[in-house]
Amino acid sequence: MFTGIVEAVGYVREIKGADRGVSLRISVPDIFDDLKTGDSVAVDGVCLTAKVVSVDGFVADVSAETLGRTTLGKLRTGDKVNMERALRLSDRLGGHIVSGHIDGTARLKAKAKEGESVKLSFVMGKELLRYVINKGSIAVDGISLTVNEVVDDGFSVNIIPHTAQNTTILDKKAGDEVNIEVDVIGKYVERLLGKGKESRIGEGF
Repeated sequence: MFTGIVEAVGYVREIKGADRGVSLRISVPDIFDDLKTGDSVAVDGVCLTAKVVSVDGFVADVSAETLGRTTLGKLRTGDKVNMERALRLSDRLGGHIVSGHIDGTARLKAKAKEGESVKLSFVMGKELLRYVINKGSIAVDGISLTVNEVVDDGFSVNIIPHTAQNTTILDKKAGDEVNIEVDVIGKYVERLLGKGKESRIGEGF
């Protein structure tokens, strides 16, 4: 379980494997010095399990299913990724409840400066858009964000300077894909009403 508050930006140092699954080696900053083998780490919002931990990073396996349904399949050596360690019971819940199980992807449509922040508009399929509401929460590449507006084919968010400086979100260009996890509460409500179907994309559980 995560909060969507990105702790640091890491770098992809090595990718081994192919379409059937890969092994990612990711470098991490000193803040992750307590990471242990078996720990869960959100990488661009995808829950991965640290298989091997070293002084400068960790290795995690990523299945073909996750590669195909998230942006991890498009990573290249040297790419930057948003990172967050799993939530501890003693932590403040600064963002919202994020599972690390990606529901799908969205595509960046436009980027526009608005005062001190930047408005990002995304295009997303209706199968996920039905869970998104104005002023609700959404995780984009593992970042907990508030939805500004929902339109027929997508949604928009505003990126404040702190988020811009501490995540990879403004590195995205028009046409780039991002990982999306919708608010889990909406999915549970739909499930309880008998209309939902499960979605669990992640490697940490």
